[in-house]
Amino acid sequence: MALIRTAFSAVGNLLLEAPGMPTWVVEAAVGKRIQVSIWRDALTAVEVGPDTDRWLSDFLGVPCRLVELPPDGHRPVDPAYATASDQVGFADGFPFLLISQTALDQLNERLDAAVTMRRFRPNLVVTGCPPHAEDAWCRIRIGELNFRVVKPCSRCAIPTIDLETAERGREPLKTLLTYRQRDNKVCFGQYLIHDGEGRLAVGMSVEVLE
Repeated sequence: MALIRTAFSAVGNLLLEAPGMPTWVVEAAVGKRIQVSIWRDALTAVEVGPDTDRWLSDFLGVPCRLVELPPDGHRPVDPAYATASDQVGFADGFPFLLISQTALDQLNERLDAAVTMRRFRPNLVVTGCPPHAEDAWCRIRIGELNFRVVKPCSRCAIPTIDLETAERGREPLKTLLTYRQRDNKVCFGQYLIHDGEGRLAVGMSVEVLE
């Protein structure tokens, strides 16, 4: 799956691209509702369609189904870190993952071969702060949207996969273990939960509230 690339067409359709495969335009979800599991959470999803399933299955070599979270779908965030109204979709466990660019820069200074931020899959990258400054943040504002910084992200083996070749190595976790180990886990980045709704765009300023 690391080799599958996504993009949007000029009219807003989701596109899938993969080596040796034709570019695929994902159709709107029109299938039946099914039960799916994410970790220990069970929730309802909508099947996108058999043609997209076939494209994914042909490339990955295993039977696949692409599903969408319906507008009325609900998946609460772990109550140990959230309020009763906090929701998340198909993400690992939290709506947002934030990493400072300087944290990656510091890591790459220690590596023989630099890695890109894509290895860590954040949806928020901030600049202009010291490495790992986000570790000390409790609340921030981006644009007009407020966020709670709720817990460090402990890393699995996924960042060791080269996204260009899908080959797995020992880095960058081997190096991160030397200076980012906490409670026998490698922590890199912080999970965030948003309060309310708002617009996010590249280049917005970040204000540390607490």
